[in-house]
Order: sequence, then C-alpha cells, then structure tokens
Amino acid sequence: MRTIAAVLSLFLFGCVSIPEKVKPVDNFKLESYLGKWYEIARLDHSFERGLTQVTAEYTLRDSGGVKVLNRGYSEKEKVWKQAEGKAYFVQGTDTGHLKVSFFGPFYGSYIVLELDHEHYRYAMVCGPDKSYLWILARDPEIKKELKDTLMAKAAALDFDVSGLIFVDQR
Repeated sequence: MRTIAAVLSLFLFGCVSIPEKVKPVDNFKLESYLGKWYEIARLDHSFERGLTQVTAEYTLRDSGGVKVLNRGYSEKEKVWKQAEGKAYFVQGTDTGHLKVSFFGPFYGSYIVLELDHEHYRYAMVCGPDKSYLWILARDPEIKKELKDTLMAKAAALDFDVSGLIFVDQR
C-alpha cells in the first residue's frame, strides 16, 4: 500500500519539480507580475502549435491563487483559442515557483527563472523539464540585446534555444 501511495504521490506531485541548474527567482512580487504578458518566444508544444499573438494574463482568483488565461490566434483555423488555468505557489510567495493546472488535479511547474525585478517588463519561465521555455514581456516586442541576453542565459542552463519559436505578435 505504501508503494502505491508513493507512486501516486510522485505522479500527482512530480511535475512541480525544478529542472537541473534552474533556480526560481527570489524577491518575487506577485502583485507586480499580475496583468498581461506577451509571448516573445517559446519552445514548441502541441498545445500552442501554430498560434500567433499569444498572450498570458494573470489575475487573482476570488478563492485564492492566480487565474491564468492563455490566448492565441490560429491562422490555420481563423479562430482565437484560449485556455484557463489556476496557479498556486509551491514555496513561499516571494519565490517564483508556482504550480499551474489546466486539467483538473494535474499540476505542472511554472518557474520564473529570470525577471526584470525593477519594472517587471520581461520574464523567462520554464516548466518541470527543459522542454518547456517561454520568454515573456509586457510589450509585444523586446530589443535584440535583451533577447540575446535571455537566450544566452537559457543556453547556459542547457535549454535548446535553437528550437525557440519567435511569436508573431502582429
């Protein structure tokens, strides 16, 4: 019975792990992070494949935690697609490590690993492993120097930056 409980716990909670070499940001301020973010770049996954004009909006939930609303346009289907989820802190509220769910009781890591602490204008986020990576910004575009800096930091952490898709925000 203990083995079954251990395996079930690993299955349900194992996806909130932190990839090797990745460290969530400290001094995270949720109230500054809330609001709309534009997806500048991402590693490819089926749930976002083909989407342009991708945004994420974070607001407080009445019942606690954070409401996550991801939205993007499918050129192929000529429709807007969106997914609503919920997120909760894994560690303290001042650490950029949350668990997010779009599918019932199953959660995955949402790790803010790079952040403009002063103005909250850009962030780099990953999931529970290195196949998930996003560069987000408050504006639809960022300067090339910042993009290059973030990509270099991601590459130093062993993310495959050659696979990044730069999102058309027009």
